[in-house]
Amino acid sequence: MNATEKSLHWIVDKWLAPTASMPARVAQVQRDPAQRHRFVRVEALRPTGLLSIVFFRHDDGTWNVYPPASERPAIHAF
Repeated sequence: MNATEKSLHWIVDKWLAPTASMPARVAQVQRDPAQRHRFVRVEALRPTGLLSIVFFRHDDGTWNVYPPASERPAIHAF
């Protein structure tokens, strides 16, 4: 995966394919400080109605349509 494929712009183009006649817009940006997760909700008006997709930022810098895995408690032997 190259750097371009990590951008929010790239994934919005991939999932929503916005055009001049059917643009996409950022409807919500939120950060969860407790879990350090960030998400962006993007909307696009389609002939069938409003399409809204939530994109989640992962620790590796990529954006995905699924949330990052939560860190779980672990026991380590030293």
